[in-house]
Amino acid sequence: MNSPLAGEFLGTMILVLLGDGVVAAVLLKRSKAEGGGWMVITAGWAFAVMAGVFTAIACGSSDAHLNPAVTMGFAVRDGSFAKFVPYFAPQMLGAIVGATLVWLHYFPHWKETPNTAAKLGCFCTAPAIRNIVSNLLSEIIATFVLVFVIGVIFSKRVSAAGPAAGLGPYLVGSLVWGIGLSLGGPTGYAINPARDLGPRITHAILPIAGKGGSDWSYATIPVIGPLIGGVLAGALLRVLTIS
Repeated sequence: MNSPLAGEFLGTMILVLLGDGVVAAVLLKRSKAEGGGWMVITAGWAFAVMAGVFTAIACGSSDAHLNPAVTMGFAVRDGSFAKFVPYFAPQMLGAIVGATLVWLHYFPHWKETPNTAAKLGCFCTAPAIRNIVSNLLSEIIATFVLVFVIGVIFSKRVSAAGPAAGLGPYLVGSLVWGIGLSLGGPTGYAINPARDLGPRITHAILPIAGKGGSDWSYATIPVIGPLIGGVLAGALLRVLTIS
C-alpha cells in the first residue's frame, strides 16, 4: 500500500543500496570495479539519489526527502515540524535495510578484504583528516548547499520559468554529484544523518567477516552537522521567501 512513510522507507532503502553499493564495488577486493576511484563513487551516489527519489514518489511520498536534514530544513522553511518525527523512522529503517542488502550482495568480498577501514567505508563516512571542528563545518556547509539548492530547484519561481516537474529527481541527483565532487573530499559528504547512522548501526550489528570497530567516536558529526546545515538552509529559504 502506497503512503508517505512507505515512500520514505523504500526510497531511502534504494538510495543506500545503490550508494553504499558503489562504495563497496570500488573498495572491496576482487570486485570487478575495484579501484574505480572517486569519480565512480560520486557518480554512483548521484544515480542512487535519483533512483531513491523516483522510488519514494512512486510509492507514496511526494516529498521524497530520504534525509532527516532535508526534512528538518523544509520544516524550518515552512514553520511546521509535523513531518520530522514520522519521516525519521522510515528513513532510518530504509537505510538499515539498504545497508544490509549491500552486505548480502557483496557477501564473499568481505572475507577477501583485509582492510577494516575500507569495509567500514562501505557503510558510513570517515574524515580524511580527523579534526572535529573542521569535519563538523564541512558537513554543515555541504548539507546547507544540498537543502538550499533543493529548495531553489523546486521553488515556484524556478518551476514557472524552467524545467518540468518530472526533471526534479535528475536535478537533485546532479546536485548531489556536484556536492560530492566539490565538497566531499574532507569527510566523504554524509549530508544525511540516516544515510550515515543507519548503515553504521548495520555495520555494528552484522557478522561482517573481519570487520573492525564502527568508529562511534565520529558518529555524531555526520548526524549533527547535516541537521545544522539543514536548519541554516531552511532559515535562509524562509528569510528569502523561497518556496
